[in-house]
Amino acid sequence: MITNYYVKPNHVALVFMNGKLHEVLTEGKYWVGFNKKIELYDMSAGFHSVVELNILLQNQAFASAVDVVEVKDGEIALQFTNGNFKDVLAAGRHVFWKGANENTFVKADVSKVTIDENISTTILDMPKVRGLVRKFYVATDETGLLYVDAKFVKQLQAGTYYFWANQTSVEIKSVDLRSRFLEIAGQELLTKDKAALRINFFVQFKVIDAVKAVSENKEYEKQLYVLMQLALRESVGTVTLDELLSRKDSLGSEIVTDVVQKTADMGIAVSEAGIRDIILPGDMKDIMNQVLVAEKKAQANSIMRREETASTRSLLNTAKLMEENAMLFKLKEMEYVEKIAEKINTISVSGGGQIVDQLKQIFTK
Repeated sequence: MITNYYVKPNHVALVFMNGKLHEVLTEGKYWVGFNKKIELYDMSAGFHSVVELNILLQNQAFASAVDVVEVKDGEIALQFTNGNFKDVLAAGRHVFWKGANENTFVKADVSKVTIDENISTTILDMPKVRGLVRKFYVATDETGLLYVDAKFVKQLQAGTYYFWANQTSVEIKSVDLRSRFLEIAGQELLTKDKAALRINFFVQFKVIDAVKAVSENKEYEKQLYVLMQLALRESVGTVTLDELLSRKDSLGSEIVTDVVQKTADMGIAVSEAGIRDIILPGDMKDIMNQVLVAEKKAQANSIMRREETASTRSLLNTAKLMEENAMLFKLKEMEYVEKIAEKINTISVSGGGQIVDQLKQIFTK
């Protein structure tokens, strides 16, 4: 018995006879014998068959109608259909029909760490690919140190980096290259004269060699903290309390000069340091307050003595002038009489004698 069979556009029919591929039918009408089996395939979809692919490929018509993509272990293939990304192909053999769509494939070795293939970041960020890659971001004002299997590889500038997600460990350590402040607070120290005090100290620094700072030093900030702590302790221990209070502003610069080479060996540059606070214990604070009060009293007494001396000198000079000039003496008498008269309501003066002499007699009684 013969059957009339129609193959629709964009479809392919595989005709099997006795379990073997007999012929490939494209679009059109065909007469097919009853002893033949037909499998119909949509050419825009992937090809899947229960028949071993190697057997099918022995048929020349079938082999010329398909693209076979072989993906090895440790590889993937990115499928692009008509220029657009479509799918990720895992290890194995994948068959696609020719003609319906234009398929291209980009193979990638995912057993390596770096993505050497020319694959855009747009593709790497797509959901089907995102799980196959590791994504790292190095911010502006930072540098990144790339470690593969815990070994330093290279230094990275600011940007976004992608690596294949496999068994190899990948880490990027970001290092801030901006200037920063480190607080060294609550340091209990002894001065040269055994005065106990507490100091709050600050350090301004920046990383100038990230490889040295991170790869050659463990926790460089803690090491810098200890280094500056010891330098502060050493500097304070060589001066008395009075010297410390008078040199408080310059002591930080001296410490920076002392540690500049040691910090450079750590990949760090210290630009500034200084004492923020000097905190004295209660009894020492009382003593300092008493000293301050005594100093201020002494200054006040000195000022008063200078003013008294100046006043006495002025009176002496005035007395000498009045002794030498009778008219000036009379004017001075009248000035005092005027000042006294301002406080008296009524004054009676007789007609005889000098008025000034009479007033003098009134005020001297």
